[in-house]
Amino acid sequence: MAETENDRTSRFSSPRAEKRVLLLKPRGFCAGVVRAVDVVNIALETFGAPIYVRKEIVHNRFVVNELAEKGAIFVDDIEDVPEGMRVIYSAHGVSPAVRERSKSRRLKVIDATCPLVTKVHVEAVKFARQGYALVLIGHRDHDEIEGTLGEAPAVTQVVSTVAEVDALQVPDPARVAYLTQTTLSLDEARDIIHALKLKFPRIVGPHSQDICYATENRQMAVKNVAHQADLVLVVGSMNSSNSNRLVEVSRNLSTNSFLIEDSRAIDPKWLENASTVAVTAGASAPEVLVTEVVAYLEGKGFADVQEVEVMPENVRFGLPPEIVQAIAPAAAAAN
Repeated sequence: MAETENDRTSRFSSPRAEKRVLLLKPRGFCAGVVRAVDVVNIALETFGAPIYVRKEIVHNRFVVNELAEKGAIFVDDIEDVPEGMRVIYSAHGVSPAVRERSKSRRLKVIDATCPLVTKVHVEAVKFARQGYALVLIGHRDHDEIEGTLGEAPAVTQVVSTVAEVDALQVPDPARVAYLTQTTLSLDEARDIIHALKLKFPRIVGPHSQDICYATENRQMAVKNVAHQADLVLVVGSMNSSNSNRLVEVSRNLSTNSFLIEDSRAIDPKWLENASTVAVTAGASAPEVLVTEVVAYLEGKGFADVQEVEVMPENVRFGLPPEIVQAIAPAAAAAN
């Protein structure tokens, strides 16, 4: 059962235990990542190796290496997939140009795009068709931004900072819309959106925010606990946007924080003056790596491990139709 606010307040107001670990919850895999990893595993089991995957299925080196050992082949470009073979699109989505190229090369596509990313793509198409100039808030080199930008490249501009908003030029300041990358920092997005509203008072946005529930929940968990910790460790890969944002959130609250791939990346010097270490994980980091980090900390004397659930998280996404159709005969036979 999740802790109540009173439970958390009571515990945190009590004297600090020596050498403790606050294990944040929610942490780690989000529904979109669970779905994407399941898609690759099921495809390998159903169709056999090799299964090609465009880009990293999720931004985590451990996950990618584990799937590669099972027979997944990760490629940077759709041209690297032999004609007629089966390919999986990563959770970050792809542009229409990639879809067209896949079709022309007769590839058997399984789309593992996160449904929340698909939502942003649909919004981009809608705004473009309605004649809006589109401002896409995010990091230019991120796979998700590349895919979303491809939906309406002629009318879309990408901004990554408040400073970049000043340089924006649009055909009609009264017809401007904005969308955001799903893995941004809430604070970062808020500041850029505020700057956009000052520059374009009639700007419109999505009906509901684009930053995904998991990104928000993990950031809120850090915000709730960071002030109780001397150090925050975020488990995740260096190219994971949402993992990097967790580090930024912690540092913005003046709590020392580091992004670590696994327990081997922990510098013992970080622990020298720490009595409380908070541990969380980005949305693409598997729990096995978190478990190893906690075990490492316990070995360093942080024996009091407390899981702190800030909010419940029970989101699930269904499998893509290509996978459902493929496994239907086996499921029917089992029944």
